[in-house]
Amino acid sequence: MKKILIVDDQPEIRDLVATTLRIGPYHILQAGSGPEAIEVARRERPSLILLDVMMPEGDMDGFEVCRRLKADEKTRDAFVMMLTARGQKSDIERGKAVGANDYFVKPFSPLELMTKVYEVLK
Repeated sequence: MKKILIVDDQPEIRDLVATTLRIGPYHILQAGSGPEAIEVARRERPSLILLDVMMPEGDMDGFEVCRRLKADEKTRDAFVMMLTARGQKSDIERGKAVGANDYFVKPFSPLELMTKVYEVLK
């Protein structure tokens, strides 16, 4: 069973994404902060990480989390999809620069997200 890690500081967003993906054959993991995301990713080795950019003040943002995940031999092979409201061209370019494999902008269609996840994990 493929593991998906959902990283967002807002529990309601994590729950919405988790509920959307539960109809698939996936083991859903969640993290509410950058450090927690790195810890869970190193321990669980998810195939896909859905990563928000904006985190609480004082926490590392999603770009830094992605950079660290891609630099770590235990987590570098995970497919990282930034899932964020920050959809400007400069944000997308920064995401790609730190190693994000894809970029998905909120608000999103649950059907589009399910389709994208299925394509990545098939």
